Parts: sequence; C-alpha cells; structure tokens
Amino acid sequence: MAKGFFTQGVSLLTNGQTTLDDIKSALRQEGFEIVKESPSRENWALGGPTLVVAFLPDVNGYAAVDVVNQPWPDSMGDPKSDSTTFAAWSMGHFGPFAFPGSLTRARQHAWAWQPGQTISDGHRGFIRLRISYVFGANKDSLVMPAEYDPASEMMFLSRAVLTLLKAPGVICYFNSNGEVLRDDAAFRQVYDACHQQQKMPLPLWMNIRFFNLTDKLGFMDTVGNGQLEIRDVEAVFPSARYEPGDIDYYLRNVTHYLLGLDRELESGEEIDGPGESNLSWTMEVLDQGVIEPPRRVLRLYPKASSKAVRTALSAVGR
Repeated sequence: MAKGFFTQGVSLLTNGQTTLDDIKSALRQEGFEIVKESPSRENWALGGPTLVVAFLPDVNGYAAVDVVNQPWPDSMGDPKSDSTTFAAWSMGHFGPFAFPGSLTRARQHAWAWQPGQTISDGHRGFIRLRISYVFGANKDSLVMPAEYDPASEMMFLSRAVLTLLKAPGVICYFNSNGEVLRDDAAFRQVYDACHQQQKMPLPLWMNIRFFNLTDKLGFMDTVGNGQLEIRDVEAVFPSARYEPGDIDYYLRNVTHYLLGLDRELESGEEIDGPGESNLSWTMEVLDQGVIEPPRRVLRLYPKASSKAVRTALSAVGR
C-alpha cells in the first residue's frame, strides 16, 4: 500500500460528546494556527465538522482535524452494505495504512499499555488528524512535496495529540496505521522520555506484537513502519534462547537502522542478532508479512535456525 491523499493520519477515541469548539480551544491554547473551519460532510466517514490547521503552509501542508460522533468503524465498511465507509477507507480517510480490524488487533497486542485491551469498549466517537498537501490545490499538485519528511509530520501530529488528549470527552489515542493505543499519561510518559533522549517516540507510532509460531519458535513484528517510508520488521527466533524483551529492543534498533540506511537491503544479507556482533542472523526482503495487516517486511532470524524457521513458516502458508 502507498500513501495517497493523506500522508499521515492518527485518531483519538472519545465518549461521543467532544465538540469542535472543544478541539478549537485546546489547539489555540497551545499555539496551533487554525486557518479554516468547515461543516460536516454529507457522510461522516468522509469528514465530520473540521478544523484545518497549518503544518507547512509554504508547500500547502495542512492537517484536517475533524470530530465524528460515531464509533470507530473497525470493519472499514463493505462494498455492498456500507459502500461509503468502504470508499472512505480505500481513500485513506482512516489513515494511509489502516486495515480492517486495526482497533481489534491494537487491543489484543496492547502489551506495553495493558488498559488498552479494554479501554476502548465504551468509546462512542473519534477525532481524526490527517495531513495532506492537496487541500484546495489544483489537480496537478504533488501529493508530497519534493523534500517530504514523514518524521516531521509524525512529530507535528504527536504534539497535537498531546494537546487534544486533554480535551473533554477524549478517552485515548489510537494510531490505526501502527495499531497503537495510549491514554494521556501513557502517551506523555513515552513522549517525554524519548524527547529527553533525543529519540523519535517510535512506541507511539508503531506497535510490536508477540506470537508463538511453534512450541520452540517465537515470532515478533513491528506494525506501522510504513508511516516513515520503511519496511516493517519480523523476527523469528528460538524461544529458549531469546527473551521477548530483548527482541522488542532489537526490533526498535533495526527500525532506527533502516531509517538511516541509504540503500535497499537484499535477501540473504547478514545482520547482527539481538545483543550480538557476529552477523549470526540473516534477512529476507518480502512484499508480504506473516500476519495482517498487509505490508512490506524485512524478516530476520538466526542462520543456525534457517531450516526450522522455513518449515514453520511453510506450515502457516508463508
């Protein structure tokens, strides 16, 4: 999947009572420049009452912030029974990499913030923050500017989220592209810690999931790296040898490595394993991962376990 009309998009789940005035007041209080206000579209999936906020106005970069007093449509509609929601999803209105079931999976894998497994039960609405460079532009305008920087977009949205998490009726943050859930305290804790370390707050943008592939092999992966224009990362490893916490740290480190890389990786290349420096792992560059959502991945595993890994993945059709 590729980014289209919207280059980034995150959300906040609400109790269904949050108003546009609540959002306007919160954003203005923190210095965000609101340049336009629009009424709700005919169908809520395409846009509720909306504020347009300046991001990079010199290159027509703006964020649309809208309020929808409907529960998050986790099925993303249906081409026959709910064609408008389905069309809105296909155009990126719920996030450029959102995929059906994103909220369900985010809840199932909310290991870093376990209240996320149940906190969204009572939500009745959501706020969307979506960045685009073609608001009001002509048909020949570029979807992305020449010096496009997705990390700057995500930092801008994260600052806006910090502001809006305090708005009345907001329950928690939800990134449908990275399948991440956090409330105000948990979001701020990660954001502040990363800011002090001068690191990007990757845990707020991309989730890490854990599965047992077999009784001897563990499987962990990232979700949401596409927001930063890089591949997601899968790790398959002997469960008896590696701790999940070490693999979690490893996947974040590999993500940082990919962000600093100026070339495409190739299948068969060697790489250090978790806490290792002996190029003991190998990689596969793939267009499809093991588990939804669909996305490009970099699969990593110990060279010594190659046969077991391939056998296990073959058994699940990968």
